[in-house]
Amino acid sequence: MRVRLVSLLHAPRSLPAGVLLALVALALAPTVSAVPSRQVSPCPPSGSATTLTGAGATFPAPLYTRWFDEYANLCGVRVNYQAIGSGGGIRQHTERTVDFGASDGLLTAQQDQAAPGTLMIPTVAGAVAVVYNLPGFNTGDINMSGDTVAKIYLGEITRWNDGRLQMENPGVNLPDLAITPVRRSDGSGTTNIFTTYLSKISPDWQARVGAGNAVQWPGQNIGGEGNPGVAGQVRQIPGAIGYVELAYALQNNIPYAGIRNSASNQYVLPSIATTTAAMQGVPLPDDMRVMLVDSQNPEAYPIVGFTWLLVYENQPDRPKAQTLAHLLWWIVTDAQQLAPALEYAPLSPDAVEKAQALIRRIKVDGQPVIP
Repeated sequence: MRVRLVSLLHAPRSLPAGVLLALVALALAPTVSAVPSRQVSPCPPSGSATTLTGAGATFPAPLYTRWFDEYANLCGVRVNYQAIGSGGGIRQHTERTVDFGASDGLLTAQQDQAAPGTLMIPTVAGAVAVVYNLPGFNTGDINMSGDTVAKIYLGEITRWNDGRLQMENPGVNLPDLAITPVRRSDGSGTTNIFTTYLSKISPDWQARVGAGNAVQWPGQNIGGEGNPGVAGQVRQIPGAIGYVELAYALQNNIPYAGIRNSASNQYVLPSIATTTAAMQGVPLPDDMRVMLVDSQNPEAYPIVGFTWLLVYENQPDRPKAQTLAHLLWWIVTDAQQLAPALEYAPLSPDAVEKAQALIRRIKVDGQPVIP
């Protein structure tokens, strides 16, 4: 951006003031990666289904609500999405009671075996914010390393004025207040991202707890159902700490911590920019099954993940398959521009291209729905 601004400073003075102002606004605007051209109609062809059902992750639910409302207005297709958690979404996808599931965590080998032919279509990336309820403290007033977060959830750090927290927050008068960890009570992709990060950072966490949509939580803690449930518990309990998708922290006006980036040793707050940074430099496999936690980009927020829609490669119902494929195509192209307003990071161009290749694999009777 510095180069763009310098070039404007040397722009000819003969340019009209309105043109100069427009150029300055363009230079100051955040750089957003271009999404590849749509190439496919966003709306399904005549004779396609006009309703779809889906269930799963609460992590992207605020964005999915907006997307599905927009798609109804655009194409006349109603999408009924139930935000019941990634575990529930995987279960309903496996049982084929929905047209698509949704998860923030990768399918396990056992889950893959139970739902053969599942494609995981990435939709956006999001940050898991570590939120807290400390009277008088705002967002960014508290910093933590991943190891400190692990020790809190392991029950080894139990008060806010613990010396290990104080070392990471020099000059901050931390209160002598009990810490109440809040965690998800349901099967959760947000939990999967959070515990995958802790497992990568803390050998003790990896050995004692591990990662997954559901884990055996150690120590004393309180459960909340879905991201809304965790956010609600943290808001109600002074001294509480929890983990929620960034949108829920902002919607509920809950402060969140800076988390130490292991590459730079700097404390980083979650944002669209730092979530996007986490995607950069991460090799993306063709099946898009990859976790983004603890990115080695020095500007990245460390607790970041993709969220995916789960669909079967081989579809039994052509009208529904046509609608599903066109909806997915719209999501990974035009709909990406709606993500930043709700604090989700749009897919990178490489991720969009790989997602499109996965969507093209959706077939009925061996024939691709989108050629």
